[in-house]
Amino acid sequence: MTEVRVPTLGESVTEATVATWFKKPGDAVAQDEMLCELETDKVTVEVPAPAAGTLSEIVANEGDTVGVDALLAQISAGGEAAAPAPAAKAAPAAAPASGGASMDIMVPTLGESVTEATVSTWFKKVGEAFAADEMLCELETDKVSVEVPAPAAGVMTELLAQEGDTVEAGGKLAIMSTDASAAPSAAPAAAAAPAAASAGKDVEDAPSAKKLMAENNLSGVAGTGKDGRVMKEDVLKAMAAPAPAAATPRAPVAADQAAREERVKMTRLRQTIARRLKDSQNTAAMLTTYNEVDMTEVMALRNEYKDLFLKKHGVKLGFMSFFTKACVHALKEVPEVNAEIDGTDVVYKNYVNMGIAAGTPTGLVVPVLNDTDQMSFAEIEKAIAEKGAKARDGKLSMAEMQGGTFTISNGGVYGSLMSSPILNPPQSGILGMHKIQDRPMAINGEVVIRPMMYLALSYDHRIVDGKGAVTFLVRVKEALEDPRRLLMDL
Repeated sequence: MTEVRVPTLGESVTEATVATWFKKPGDAVAQDEMLCELETDKVTVEVPAPAAGTLSEIVANEGDTVGVDALLAQISAGGEAAAPAPAAKAAPAAAPASGGASMDIMVPTLGESVTEATVSTWFKKVGEAFAADEMLCELETDKVSVEVPAPAAGVMTELLAQEGDTVEAGGKLAIMSTDASAAPSAAPAAAAAPAAASAGKDVEDAPSAKKLMAENNLSGVAGTGKDGRVMKEDVLKAMAAPAPAAATPRAPVAADQAAREERVKMTRLRQTIARRLKDSQNTAAMLTTYNEVDMTEVMALRNEYKDLFLKKHGVKLGFMSFFTKACVHALKEVPEVNAEIDGTDVVYKNYVNMGIAAGTPTGLVVPVLNDTDQMSFAEIEKAIAEKGAKARDGKLSMAEMQGGTFTISNGGVYGSLMSSPILNPPQSGILGMHKIQDRPMAINGEVVIRPMMYLALSYDHRIVDGKGAVTFLVRVKEALEDPRRLLMDL
């Protein structure tokens, strides 16, 4: 017997909850195949099989709380793992009896550190023919969406994973035949197409079209794609067309609204974001303090040296390196903002791992720059550019989003003038940056137009007092209004 135990959960984390088992007793498992998923208050942890064999017993069930190194399950090794093999041999029966070869449609590589996905949408059903490279289905991970093209022209003969199922990288999604004449159901399906069009369309629209229709509450768009499939261009055309006059009585309000609603399952990333943000509100005694900063000096310094900076370091000089440096400077004076609560202890960090919140097409992620207190302006800008590109491409690893001690969130890039950022647990502080806007300011008794930015510090009032929070924000303001203070450590 091989024991499956809870792995190391991360810094200061001693227990987790069993979220999902992907295998049940009696299932065959390969070495390193994912068995279950654990959730902590910081991250989700995947537990791989330490050896090949058969899962003989599950000791900790879904919902149970387990400590580090606790026994999760038992795997029996050797020939016992071969028991499920006869079921696999029955698969060829699903393939057509004609000359077409049977081919497996597999889950593609999902990205760095991503081992599983959810089947979001099937665009082909059993009996339907398709061309090589035609999109068959769409998968969702907690980082990116992945399209699965047809490996060859043929006919779908069996779907092994249904919409909503969780699949592993390299696993089987479906079985196809490479002979288009092999499926007797293909002709009836084609013949029934006109009837389907009149009774209710049975063709999956393009994902981009579905997204656009949902965002604009559109329905009934005529499709110009194959078999009446709605394409993005069709939606854009419908949006540009004038709305017809309402000549018929409207349906009752409730029924009319229901017809214009769409229910979509939250992605795994969105579920994680929602859970962590709500946990933060429920756990921390969160409070926000505000100030404003005159960006004149930072903007002048940046304009003066940005060309030389780019030429020497190969990266643009942005505002984020100034804010990061200013926060590091302030954290040294107010260390409780760079601390966290662990039980009845306060853990002070004598280093700064700066989280930089980044918006992506699939949701908010927070890559972490380790030891920013030891980094130069150029090193910070290069690290931000690198992590930002990874975030947009969905290639951030879990390790690159762990271990942060403080976070900066820049809502100003989206035009936000003022907001209260939510803490990123277990951190005790997060700085919100906002839009730079010219405003009239009283300077030495005169009204002067200055580029101003509102700053917001949300903090955990359990360990950060109001005096410390205000002092921190004032030090950030002072460092940005006179950047020379950063060079002299003042």
